[in-house]
Amino acid sequence: MSKYNITVVGLGYVGLSISTLLSQKHKVLALDKDEQRIQLINQRKSPIKDALIESFLSEKQLNLQATKEKELAYKDADFIIISTPTDYDPDSNYFDTSSIESVIKDVLGINKNATIVIKSTIPLGYTEQIRKEFNYQNIFYSPEFLREGSALYDNLHPSRIIVGDTTESAKIFASLLAEAAEKKDVETIYCSSTEAEATKLFSNTFLAMRVAFFNEL
Repeated sequence: MSKYNITVVGLGYVGLSISTLLSQKHKVLALDKDEQRIQLINQRKSPIKDALIESFLSEKQLNLQATKEKELAYKDADFIIISTPTDYDPDSNYFDTSSIESVIKDVLGINKNATIVIKSTIPLGYTEQIRKEFNYQNIFYSPEFLREGSALYDNLHPSRIIVGDTTESAKIFASLLAEAAEKKDVETIYCSSTEAEATKLFSNTFLAMRVAFFNEL
């Protein structure tokens, strides 16, 4: 497979785990605002608690660099993965997606050839809305199903890969995830981004219901 330049925006559990995963095979620039987090990653130390990420950073030959510089991060990227926080407020029933829109605006000002992949949790119909708002079709949603503390393990052994598009870029992105995984023959599902968003939200809701049910018991 060809080598790709990949930028990951936001270095929480999702962003750092996927940065670590993909930097095994490709050049990954990890963009974040936190200077301490950037320094730790460039020193090959994990800023979050995840034993496997700590092991990969210290022991593997990863093509991974963290930076605060947007121009450097975006200008040569083939894929830009957005994993910024979108905190949900249950009182207002609202996801704060402003960080995603800010990233897309910056990306389109620097590199209009990049494929933008949203990994943050977003409301139903958001990807279609944002494509129209920015008049840019090369954006799709691909959900993550990760646990805190074992995010990299879950990326290496995914239950499934879901990509909310059927374009050639979407197929390449799915192949990047499958290639980097340790688990073989991972089921890949291509659908619309709205269907992918629904899958993520339904999964989150179902898991929350299970926790609430067993707490009640």
